[in-house]
Amino acid sequence: MIAKLLPTQIAWRAAQDIADGAYVNLGIGFPEMVAKFQPPGRQAIFHTENGILGFGEAPASGDEDWDLINAGKKAVTLKPGTAFFHHADSFAMVRGGHLDVAILGAYEVAENGDLANWSTGPKGVPAVGGAMDLVHGAKRVAVITDHVTKDGRPKLVQRCSLPLTGVGCVTRIYSSLAVIDIENGRFALREKLPSLSVDELQSMTGAELLVPATPADLIVPEL
Repeated sequence: MIAKLLPTQIAWRAAQDIADGAYVNLGIGFPEMVAKFQPPGRQAIFHTENGILGFGEAPASGDEDWDLINAGKKAVTLKPGTAFFHHADSFAMVRGGHLDVAILGAYEVAENGDLANWSTGPKGVPAVGGAMDLVHGAKRVAVITDHVTKDGRPKLVQRCSLPLTGVGCVTRIYSSLAVIDIENGRFALREKLPSLSVDELQSMTGAELLVPATPADLIVPEL
């Protein structure tokens, strides 16, 4: 079995690319973990659709204040300067282009940057939430995901087969095996696990990878 990164390690790698002072929205679930891994000397300003800007990490178990939650109904802490506002104002920030980064999960990402992350098909629960606004309002959209599905099918594909969240919106993918950019409608490999050959990575990717002469190693800490 090929070794792969843990979700915490994928979240850590994504956090390393967030600039100091960036306004960032983290998708519900897996992407919320990115907030735990702010690099030393840098601090993002986290935004949540239900109307908080500048909140902190999750409180310790037992210390939750359930009046203070993010869009995923997870408890958050407050930082100096945290702001509260109406739900409509929150979406005005998103739609007005005031977010630097949105980091979301994915069911599928196509090589042209299309994203499917809200429905698994006719039997899925329709719950797109604010994702459609986020992928077209944020200046940069990144995805964190396992490289393949639970049954081994590629999540990085030529064209999405599931209902789309956004068209041509994803710029970078942080997967359990690699870091891949969307470049001129193609998957461009930036980093891969040192233990993984390019051929092995390609066999688990549903579209052709553009590969540099010497891909950088994807190195993360034990978490």
